[in-house]
Amino acid sequence: MKKNLLTICLFLFALCAFGQAKYELGKVTIEELKEKKHPKDTAAVAAILFKNGKTYFDVDSERNWILVTEVETRIKIYKKDGYSLANQQVGYYTGGKQVRLFFDDAVTYNLVGDKIEKTKLKSDGEFTEKVTEDYSYKKIALPNVKEGSIIEYKYTLKTPYFALMNDWYFQYPIPANHVQYKTTIPEYFFYNVFMKGYLPVNSTAPIKSRNNQLGFDEVITSYSIDDVKAIKQEPYVNNMDNYTSMIQMELASTYYPQRGSESYATDWETVAKKIYEYKDFGDELKATSYFEKDLDAVLKDIPSREDRVNAIFNYVKSRMNWNERFGYYCNVGVKKAYAEKVGNVAEINLMLVAMLRYAEIKANPVLVSTRSNGIALFPNRGAYNYVVAAIELENKEVLLLDATTKNALPDILPVRALNWTGRMIRRDKTSVEIGLMPKMKSKEVINVIASIDTDGKVTGKVREQYFDYNAYSFREHYLTMPKDKYLEQMEKRYNGIEVEDYSTANDKDLSKPMMESYSFAHSNVVEHIGNKAYFSPMLHYTQTENPFKDETREFPIDFVYPSQDKYSFAITIPEGYEIESLPTPLAIAMEENIGSFKYNISQAGRQIQVSAAIEINYANIPADFYVTLRDFYKKMLEKQNEKVVLKKV
Repeated sequence: MKKNLLTICLFLFALCAFGQAKYELGKVTIEELKEKKHPKDTAAVAAILFKNGKTYFDVDSERNWILVTEVETRIKIYKKDGYSLANQQVGYYTGGKQVRLFFDDAVTYNLVGDKIEKTKLKSDGEFTEKVTEDYSYKKIALPNVKEGSIIEYKYTLKTPYFALMNDWYFQYPIPANHVQYKTTIPEYFFYNVFMKGYLPVNSTAPIKSRNNQLGFDEVITSYSIDDVKAIKQEPYVNNMDNYTSMIQMELASTYYPQRGSESYATDWETVAKKIYEYKDFGDELKATSYFEKDLDAVLKDIPSREDRVNAIFNYVKSRMNWNERFGYYCNVGVKKAYAEKVGNVAEINLMLVAMLRYAEIKANPVLVSTRSNGIALFPNRGAYNYVVAAIELENKEVLLLDATTKNALPDILPVRALNWTGRMIRRDKTSVEIGLMPKMKSKEVINVIASIDTDGKVTGKVREQYFDYNAYSFREHYLTMPKDKYLEQMEKRYNGIEVEDYSTANDKDLSKPMMESYSFAHSNVVEHIGNKAYFSPMLHYTQTENPFKDETREFPIDFVYPSQDKYSFAITIPEGYEIESLPTPLAIAMEENIGSFKYNISQAGRQIQVSAAIEINYANIPADFYVTLRDFYKKMLEKQNEKVVLKKV
């Protein structure tokens, strides 16, 4: 009996040791190297075999707290498309107190015959790239990577900043066999812990342990997940990070026996108040002397409130140039930015708020998280990275303004700022949530007059008008592009169209719709079979591919803004042909007024007249309505691709 019990104990000990070794650097096995494809995702180009992280606190020689994060990763490369994973980078702040980041144990493993070959990272494979004055990347390029290779590395980050911990991800674009994260927090600190994403992550109950070396108690918590599917990119997604499983931690309060407790961030109101109290935010709103003389001249003889708003907004847009730096804090300050005519987001838009207030207009800053920064789901200062201006109107609505771009209008924010909600902070430091998403439909109106010759060549003229966000996007993206490059893109998009006499109107007059006009010739629209000719009556505007192909969807559909696209075609058929058949009209609408499609077609002698209208009434649509949306697009595209049939007479 004792012998059997001893055998069981030894077996369990060996099993435990094997489990630990499986997730240790340097313990690569021949079986792992022989693996040709991921057992649960055969299409994967690579997989994370394990990723272990731990965050804990240390103290420096002057007894200051240092936050330490250590990360160990092992990745299996299955296909050539996975080679890019041999290039790893970690970003870190370099704008204040010293932050240290370094890589260790970076190795590539290959199977040569029946032996494991190790290739260590050399010094020339590690370098630092400075992104901005305050931010850098430490990068490594692991050598000798092939199909079947395993790479592994460790990095350590040491920072004196611990108000926000780096986000820890449990999900990646490739599958992950095992991901684990452990935090060890001194008894003096209390962190808010936020979980994002859809995957259930296992967590242990917090355990209190004594740190005898440093002389205080710590609370240890572990989080883990196994067999994680790769997160799949879906069309019309705002930011995949919004739906990726991760943990976020922010310092909520501290408690020292000698000093008592201090709160940092417990709710959105507290977060907003603390941001407003920073001198690089709130104090910058108080300064006015640097612009008073100039602004008085701008506002002279402008009595109406609306005209004064537009005059101030246009003045800031025309004078200031955005340096493409985000942030809700000023970098050089509004006074210097005004003098140099260049500033970051905060300097330009806090300046705008100050000028509006000077003109006795009820204006306040609005904290925003950009689309690239993710949705601000939880109360923390790192949730925001942008600021715009808001004017409170008499009907309790607000007018949003952003002067960082020359093409913006009141309530036409740059697309980067259209991210669900922001938080407006008033003078008394109270705050309120503000919706950022557009409600009005941005229109695009397309008029086409065309004719078809006997060879099937289509020639004609097009006039397109863009309104609101469509106009803003066109001015931002296409007017900044060389004309020949834009036309090249158009010809590629419309599969061989030839464009001539291209012109635009209202490029700078933002009060009018953006317009473009051109003549075209197209030889790939009409198909001849025997004595008949077939073509889609929406010509080169016919959509052929449904962006929503999957049977199911996890994430909301993000159209950025509501839209209405209207098409009008007048097409003259060739001599010697008559119309044998036309597609039938169609009108379909989605439930909950999500959107609609209307299609009408008629004949007047040798001319075919077509009108079509596509409406999407919401900027964001919940995933619950995905099947409705997918089927709507399917029916709409089927109708667009139905053919007019011409018969030779």
